[in-house]
Amino acid sequence: MKTRAITGFFFVIVMLASVLLGQYVFSAFYLLVSILCLHEFYKLMAKSGVRPNMQAGMLNGVLVFVFIALQFYTTEARFLLVLLTFSMALIFIQELYKPSPAPFTNIAFTFLGIIFAVVPFSFFHALAFVNGHYNFHFPLAFLLMLWTNDTGAYLSGRFLGRHKLFERHSPKKTWEGFIGGVLLTIGTATILSHYFNDVYWKQWASMAIYISLVGTFGDLVESMFKRSINIKDSGGILPGHGGLLDRFDGLLLSAPLVFTFLYLFFT
Repeated sequence: MKTRAITGFFFVIVMLASVLLGQYVFSAFYLLVSILCLHEFYKLMAKSGVRPNMQAGMLNGVLVFVFIALQFYTTEARFLLVLLTFSMALIFIQELYKPSPAPFTNIAFTFLGIIFAVVPFSFFHALAFVNGHYNFHFPLAFLLMLWTNDTGAYLSGRFLGRHKLFERHSPKKTWEGFIGGVLLTIGTATILSHYFNDVYWKQWASMAIYISLVGTFGDLVESMFKRSINIKDSGGILPGHGGLLDRFDGLLLSAPLVFTFLYLFFT
C-alpha cells in the first residue's frame, strides 16, 4: 500500500503538470503516453503468441497522433497524410517477408493496437482544443472526474458492495460501487461547474455520467483483454499500480465520447 500510495501521488502530480504547463508540453506528453501504451499492448500480444509488427505499428501510432494533433496547430498536414498512407501499407508489405503461419492475425493486431491505445489519446488530446484554442479546463476536468469515479467506485464497493456488476470479467466490481462512483463524479462535476464556465452545469453533469458509465465499460474491456491472455497486470511501469493500460483503461472508451459530445456542443 505504501508503494501504491507513493506511485499514485507522483502519478497525479505528473498528470496535472502535463495539463497545466501549456499546449506543447501537453501534446508531447500524451504522444509519449500513447506510444508507451501501444508498446505495452504489443508486448502483451507477443507473449500470447501473436506477432504484431511492433516497429511499423509504433511508427504509425506516432503518425496518427501527430496528424490529428496538427489539425489544431496548422492546416498544412498534407505531407504527413502521404507519409501515413505509405507507412500503413508498410504493415502489410513487411508481413510478406516474415515466416508467419498467421500473417493477417499479426496485421490485425498491429492495427488494433493503434485503435485501442493511440486513437483514444488523440481524442483526449483534442479535448483541449475543442473550442478552437488550447484550454486546459476540459482535459483537467476529465481527469478529475475519471479519478473521482474510480475512487468513489472503490470506496462504495468496498463498504457497501453486495451485488456483482460483471463477475465474469471483474469479480470485485459491484453495482453499489458503480452507483457510488457515478454519484461522486456528478458531485465533482457540480463543483467544477462553479469554477469552469465553459459549459453549463447540465453539460458538466452529462460528461460525468458519460465518464462513469463508459469509463466503467473501458475498465471491463481491459479486464477482458487481460483475462483473454491470462495476465494480472498490463505491465510494471507503475509500481503498485501495474501498467499504463491499467491506469488509463477508463479513458480508452470514454475520451472519444466526451470529445464528440463537446464538439457537437461547440459547433
